[in-house]
Amino acid sequence: MKKIYSFFALISLFMLSGCGVYNFTGASPIEGKTFQVNFFQNNADLIEPGIDREFTLALQDLIMNQTNLNLVSSNGDLLYEGEIIDYHISPMTATADQQAAQNRLTIRVNVRFSNRKKETDDFEKTYEFYYDYPAQSQLVGSVLNEAIKTIFERITQDIFNDSLAKW
Repeated sequence: MKKIYSFFALISLFMLSGCGVYNFTGASPIEGKTFQVNFFQNNADLIEPGIDREFTLALQDLIMNQTNLNLVSSNGDLLYEGEIIDYHISPMTATADQQAAQNRLTIRVNVRFSNRKKETDDFEKTYEFYYDYPAQSQLVGSVLNEAIKTIFERITQDIFNDSLAKW
């Protein structure tokens, strides 16, 4: 009877080892143990104070939460750097009397990614996303916070997918 249990245990172990590595974040196996996110300077023509720091922290938090990489301040195996290159508001839809009914905040970020362990993964790419809000609302307070949160969630997830998930 012990031989049967040992046989099934051995077969189960063999079958599970053939499944490869899988995780729920979608990240491919990562070559490296550390990552570094340099400060993303705000070089946009229209400056919203503090979004450079918010973006840098949002990218750090996403990578820390979805991988087992360790954040370092220098010499990281993976390096993220770049700048916020555009922050603008534009009218999107108009009412019958030619007034804006909806405005759109768009943020564009230029990212340079370097993988010191696998240089073929290196890239430089621009990411952009937007948030639409009613024209009668001012882009301050909770409206601004929600807009920036939504935009940064999308941009940081796109950066993660391109650099680590390879989607």
